Amino acid sequence: MRRRFAELDRFGFGLPADAPVGSLRAADQQKVEILRAVARRVRLIVMDEPTTSLTPDEASRLFDVMREQARQGTTIIFISHALESVLALADTLTVLRDGRVVRTGPAARETVETLVKAMIGRSLDAIFPARVPPPSDSPVVLSVRGLATAGWVRDVSFDVRRGEIVGLAGLIGSGRSEVAHALSGAARLDAGSLELEGRPLQIRSPRDAVRRGIALLPESRKAQGLVLDGSVLDNITLPHLNEFQRAGVVSQSRQEKRVTELADQVGLKAPSLRAPVASLSGGNQQKVMFAKWLCNPLRVLVADEPTRGVDIGAKQAIYELLVGLAGRGLAVVLISSELEEVLELSHRVLVMRQGRLAGELDIAHADESSVLHLAFGTGEGREAA
Repeated sequence: MRRRFAELDRFGFGLPADAPVGSLRAADQQKVEILRAVARRVRLIVMDEPTTSLTPDEASRLFDVMREQARQGTTIIFISHALESVLALADTLTVLRDGRVVRTGPAARETVETLVKAMIGRSLDAIFPARVPPPSDSPVVLSVRGLATAGWVRDVSFDVRRGEIVGLAGLIGSGRSEVAHALSGAARLDAGSLELEGRPLQIRSPRDAVRRGIALLPESRKAQGLVLDGSVLDNITLPHLNEFQRAGVVSQSRQEKRVTELADQVGLKAPSLRAPVASLSGGNQQKVMFAKWLCNPLRVLVADEPTRGVDIGAKQAIYELLVGLAGRGLAVVLISSELEEVLELSHRVLVMRQGRLAGELDIAHADESSVLHLAFGTGEGREAA
């Protein structure tokens, strides 16, 4: 078995052979799934969004192995919203919209623009909503000073104002998700301080954070954000059951009324409020998480990879939701591995590198090159103090 594991090392994923899978980061768990599929030496492999947690180098190595498998006679069905990768890899493309086949044909005839138009019926230019800057006198909602977490993140400081979307960029493993967990009570602070609207903030658990109006949309909705076998109604109201109780009894009518309002607010499409979340599309599962945290008054939303594994139509809906929430005064911290999302949605961009804040970029002067220079430590941008 160890010899077979060593053979799979050509991927360069660097996974520890003896580590329990449950102890690995979401990105490493995805690598395990990929290796397991290839190790079985089957005739057909279905890969559903295999690159969502991989670095560009890791994705490139995966693509090399996919091509090798195809040359050896393995049929691969590659499901992905990374359209450039689809065009580079596929021989034949099938486009689906609303559960129906739009068209099937040679990949060589398609471009990113034609695929987007086929998928959503609109051009790529219309995907991102207009960015409205917060007022110049907008007050600071969340202040972070000297934040440090166990073993990795050190001396991270920044502010987020009311109505502002602050993008947190960086390579996978740079510490972005660790910052998100610390802000939301999912990880303990080793050092540093937080202030919420000018007052000292102590967060010891996610429950503390929710009570103060701070919520996290986690990186993995299936592993961290949702009870997949639970209903839409239960997933949205579970953290807030006290709000629906009278004399210790939960009022189902009040639950249903509130969840119906929230479903309309976030554009959630489900067969019924009693439908299991596992039966929904990835985009609608994400909307369930949004609705869950909008059930009670919210001040700060930390969104960690909010569009991971959803189609481009759902991405547009999530973009509009984030911009709309900021427009209503919410402070938003946006973490995304898709630089285009960070650059098109954020008012400021903070770049993480090796557990520290590498620098800050004003959105007027930010582009992919300047973000990557900071992420790799090659300069450009205002260095963090």
